[in-house]
Amino acid sequence: MSIRERYHNKGAPSRLRTRLLAYLALTKPRVIELLLVTTIPAMLLAERGIVNPLLIVNTLFGGMLAAAGANTLNCVADADIDKVMKRTALRPLARETVPTRHALIFGLATSIGSFFWLWWTTNLLSGVLAVATIAFYVFVYTLLLKRRTSQNVVWGGAAGCMPVMIGWSAVTGTIGWPALVMFAIIFFWTPPHTWALAMRYKDDYKAAGVPMLPAVRTERQVTFQIVIYTWVTVLATLALAPAAGWLYASVALLAGVWFLAMAHQLYAGVRRGEPVKPLKLFLQSNNYLAVVFCALAVDSALSLPLIFR
Repeated sequence: MSIRERYHNKGAPSRLRTRLLAYLALTKPRVIELLLVTTIPAMLLAERGIVNPLLIVNTLFGGMLAAAGANTLNCVADADIDKVMKRTALRPLARETVPTRHALIFGLATSIGSFFWLWWTTNLLSGVLAVATIAFYVFVYTLLLKRRTSQNVVWGGAAGCMPVMIGWSAVTGTIGWPALVMFAIIFFWTPPHTWALAMRYKDDYKAAGVPMLPAVRTERQVTFQIVIYTWVTVLATLALAPAAGWLYASVALLAGVWFLAMAHQLYAGVRRGEPVKPLKLFLQSNNYLAVVFCALAVDSALSLPLIFR
């Protein structure tokens, strides 16, 4: 075997691995984590106990396909601004490590696959909700709102709320009021979570011409909005207590106080003119949501009712 052949044989697995990692990056795996954090608790609450493990696996897989498709199509639509922003400059389409046409086909295939998978393994409603989520995220948020309004993540964040609806519908075949409250929790949590990150990278958004709120408003105005949405988020978590139990209610209250304290601390620092670290709130907001929904999962699995239920 020649040196060239040896090099070619050794390089092939490496190139394949690089290509696979590029396609994985298109799906934004960290964003998909939200699916895992919120879908299972929603399914457990819908059943008020232990759900068939196969149903959970099928729902999660279908949801992951939907999220992968939506995120990939988002990367295709945002390739131009991803090249400008430092935070996103390493994404596959910004670096041109994946052809745009291939990414589009991959995004469409995973999106269509999610519908048929959920329809086949759960029910039609779950499949339709997945398709609606993808369409909303790509056409309403990415193509219509993101580059036109500073309130883009307020309305666009609705796409990130859909995993709880899909999880609930997979178990019940319907959409109950607790699913709508869980939707509201994530809907109101998304702006403070996203704006805290955008405060850190506001220059990126300015360079890309994306009117994210921190790029077009003062820090004081942004942090005030963060405080308002944080309060509404915490109130929404408490509104779910009657459908859950005392364990969830206790954790939601304590975690809510902690989340509010962080938001008010950020706002107070900006008012005093002190250097602030909004990225800390962004990271801790992930922990807050995880704690609340994990408590909901445990509470639902153990079926611990509130005293007044």
